[in-house]
Amino acid sequence: MDQNIINHRRTFYPFECQPTVFPALNFNAKADAEGLHEAMNRFGYNSEKLINIICHRDIEQRLKIVKEYKTLYGVGLEESLKSKLSGNMRKLVLALITPLPHFFAKELHDAMYGLGTTESVLIEILCTLTNLAIKYIVAAYEEMYGKSLESDLIADTSGHFRKLCVSLLQGNRDENPEVDINLAKSDANRLFDAGVARWGTDESVFNAILVSRSYHHLRQVFIEYYELTKHTIDHAIEEEFSGDIKKGHLAIVKCVRNKTAFYAERLYKSMKGLGTDDKSLIRIIVTRSEVDLWDIKSCFKDLYGGSLEKWITDDTSGDYRKALLAIVRE
Repeated sequence: MDQNIINHRRTFYPFECQPTVFPALNFNAKADAEGLHEAMNRFGYNSEKLINIICHRDIEQRLKIVKEYKTLYGVGLEESLKSKLSGNMRKLVLALITPLPHFFAKELHDAMYGLGTTESVLIEILCTLTNLAIKYIVAAYEEMYGKSLESDLIADTSGHFRKLCVSLLQGNRDENPEVDINLAKSDANRLFDAGVARWGTDESVFNAILVSRSYHHLRQVFIEYYELTKHTIDHAIEEEFSGDIKKGHLAIVKCVRNKTAFYAERLYKSMKGLGTDDKSLIRIIVTRSEVDLWDIKSCFKDLYGGSLEKWITDDTSGDYRKALLAIVRE
């Protein structure tokens, strides 16, 4: 794999994990662009051919196809796809040909400018990405919407949850893997003193530690906290907080402990019960497919009994289902 691609991916996801989508061998952007053009005839589209190309190339290859397509035919691939596809199939395929920073920026914008703010989406995105990835998203947001992501977050959120979002948006989390045990003990004591040990809660201490410390360090802090108090940090957050700030802090704790389990739970919630949260399903499948979707699949089965493929099969239909399963690698 090209080293630039590897470095680009590490910008967003710095850990070793197992994806489901890999770069296609013997890749030819011109041939794929021609194949997609042939697949979209005047009567509709050849779903098998379209899925075989779009869902079996990595993001770098898909973006090269986008560029080649416009060179060959004088029209954007996005425009051609929009004229042929509809519904969730259109949303999925367009997500697959969008650069990651721009895709995440759009998801954040939609979360704030839909009917009410979708706080779970803000939490999912801001709590899980690296510092550099967040900076790319901030730049993409301003490019796309002509205003800052921070100003929109401030306008659309409130209270301690607003402070958490703004803090996360700075992209200043320590990413050093080394752990200072004494500092971890000190942080555990600070969390105890700011929470269950006092009347009321000093939210700023929780915010500062959970947002700025490295994942490696926080794992040790959680161990030290349990040794000190004989209850988990989750229990303290449940007792001391409420509403969106509680959800935000718990999401950070879940990501620190096991990010694959966090995403498995998000996928489960997108499909359980009546109806499907297709926006969340698409977002997670697309953005994790080249990172750790294989790991998430395994975790999903362990946690919820059935395979992710079976859940997708039962909850979706048509070409949309076929495309999702092609990405998940049934």
